[in-house]
Amino acid sequence: MIQTPYLLFLGDAPDALAAKVAQGIKDWRPEFAIGQLRMEGCKADMGLTDMSLAEAKAAGAKTLVIGVANRGGVISQAWKKVLVAALEEGFDLASGLHNLLTDEDDLVAVAKACGRELHDVRVPSVDYPIATGVKRTGKRCLAVGTDCSVGKMYTALAVDASMRERGLKSTFRATGQTGILITGDGVPLDAVVADFMAGAVEYISPDNDADHWDLIEGQGSLFHVSYSGVTMALVHGGQPDALILCHEPTRTHMRGLPDYDLPTLQALADTALPLARWANPACEIVGISVNTQHMSEAEAVTYLASVEAEMGVPAVDPFRQGADRLVDALVKLDDTVSA
Repeated sequence: MIQTPYLLFLGDAPDALAAKVAQGIKDWRPEFAIGQLRMEGCKADMGLTDMSLAEAKAAGAKTLVIGVANRGGVISQAWKKVLVAALEEGFDLASGLHNLLTDEDDLVAVAKACGRELHDVRVPSVDYPIATGVKRTGKRCLAVGTDCSVGKMYTALAVDASMRERGLKSTFRATGQTGILITGDGVPLDAVVADFMAGAVEYISPDNDADHWDLIEGQGSLFHVSYSGVTMALVHGGQPDALILCHEPTRTHMRGLPDYDLPTLQALADTALPLARWANPACEIVGISVNTQHMSEAEAVTYLASVEAEMGVPAVDPFRQGADRLVDALVKLDDTVSA
C-alpha cells in the first residue's frame, strides 16, 4: 500500500504535459498532494507549494511520487541525487515509469538501509488471460483520442464523478500509472505482454449489473505510430457500448512525432467506430471531449459549438464545463437500448 499524502516530484520536466502524472493527482486527489519539488530548469508548475524534502516531511508527506511521464519512461540520472536524499529523509518512493525503481541497484541499496519502500506502479500484479471476446453484462464506455495526452483519463474520471453524483452505477477503470495512483487500483496496460493486453482489459471490466457503466481509461491513439497497439487492445478488450472522442485542437503535430499531423475528429470516428463494432456491433459514438486549456473562454465556446454542429453529438470540455452532457448521452443510449 502506497502511503499518502504525497510530495510530487516534477524533476526537470520540460513542460506541464511532461508532468501529467503529478497534474492528474493534483486535480483528482488534491488531498493527497501536499506540495511539489522541482529541480533547476523545470518548466512545469502544478500551482502547489514548492517544498524541500525537509519541509514536506515536516508537513506530513510520506511518499515522494515521480510525477513525470517522459518519453520511454526513464529514470533520469539527474534525478538520482534527489531520490536518494528522499529515501534518506524518510520518504518512500513511488513511480509509474517503465524504468523500475527496483531495477536501480543504488536506490534499492539505500531503500534497504533506510527501511523505506520502493513502489513501481507499472508492474502487472496479475497473470492476465488471453482475451476471449465473450460478451459481458453491464455497460462500458471508452475514451479514444486523436493523440496521446489529450484528456482521455480526465474525461473518464469526470464522467464517472458526474454519474456518481446522480446516483448512477459507475466505476472508473484505470489502465495507466496516473489512474492507478489516483484510484489505488487498475492495470498498467502498456506494461502487459502484448498477447495479454486485451485480456487484461476484459479482466478489469468484468460482468456487472445491466445498468452499471465502466468508464475505461483510454491510452495512446490509434493514429500514434508509437503507441497505437495499447489503444487497439482497449478497443477490442473493452468491447465498449459507447465511445467518447477526445481531442486537443491547438497542437500542430502528434505528440513526440513532429512529422505527423494530427488526425481530424472525423477521421478518428471513421477509424475507431468500425474497429469497436467488430467486438460490439451495438457500439455508438456518444460525445466529444475537447481539451480547451489553451483557449480563452470565448474561443472554447465557439470551437465546441462548431465541433458539435459538425459531428452531431455533444461536444464539451468536461474539466472546464463538467461532464453532465456526456452523462446525458450515455443515459439516453442506455434507455434506447433498453427500449
